[in-house]
Amino acid sequence: MTLALQTSTPAASTGPHADRASLIVKGTDRVGIVAAVGSLLSNHGANIVSLDQYSDPDDGAYFQRTVFALDGLRAELPGLREELHTQLVKDFGLEVTLRDMSVPKRVAIFASKSDHCLLDLLWRHRRGELPVSISMVISNHPDTADEVRTFGIPFFHVPSMGPDKSAAEAEHLRLLAGHVDFVVLARYMQILSSDFIEGVGVPIINIHHSFLPAFIGAGPHAKAKERGVKLIGATAHYVTEDLDEGPIIEQDVARVTHADSVAELRRRSADVERAVLSRAVLWHADDRVIRHRNHCVVFP
Repeated sequence: MTLALQTSTPAASTGPHADRASLIVKGTDRVGIVAAVGSLLSNHGANIVSLDQYSDPDDGAYFQRTVFALDGLRAELPGLREELHTQLVKDFGLEVTLRDMSVPKRVAIFASKSDHCLLDLLWRHRRGELPVSISMVISNHPDTADEVRTFGIPFFHVPSMGPDKSAAEAEHLRLLAGHVDFVVLARYMQILSSDFIEGVGVPIINIHHSFLPAFIGAGPHAKAKERGVKLIGATAHYVTEDLDEGPIIEQDVARVTHADSVAELRRRSADVERAVLSRAVLWHADDRVIRHRNHCVVFP
């Protein structure tokens, strides 16, 4: 069992997350966990701002997300770490993650020609709606370079053509090394190799239309129109080696009718994709998502 601490080093925020930390607990449910967490934090003078928990009735797994405020948090973190290791990791056999929420998670966004998800994330970030630090945007096409740079975000064009993606992925890994805590695929239309997924070493969030697997491949909206679908949607999930089979973070749908054109289906689908991806990024950035096997526990 382990206790993990955030290792990223962006500047601390002076906003609403100042002197706040998130404590994520995962393991086998047993009596006394909540009491142990509350007592430990109280002994350090911390005030619990929110506490969410869930116990899986099928396998007895336990999940808890606690956000607490503590004056002089950074000075208190070493002591908290030691006590968490003793009381929760050793005594209860739990996995524990403690993070200073004033330090935003660093993210890299991958995109292709389609820009609706990319620009939506950049816009929300500029408005202060996403508590992240966007390290860079990487694309296999140069089309969005000028728009991205107007947000003050570094843009890197890394071509990726043909069946052999090894050179492009090597450049991706070089750019990302030591600069990101997670990656977002904002309609990045390239399949990631297992070597890249292992090499990047951080969570990767993907967005796709919910037609998969029924409408796999090119032209899903035209295929959906031919079948007369009544719902369109999008799914945000973590990337694994199994294509589009990773743990689901968020999904949503919109109702459509036989009268909607392919262009209208495409437009409505883009709206849903933007909303679903932004929620998934926000929840991940706020430590609201806990992965367990091939699914996610997502606290509101």
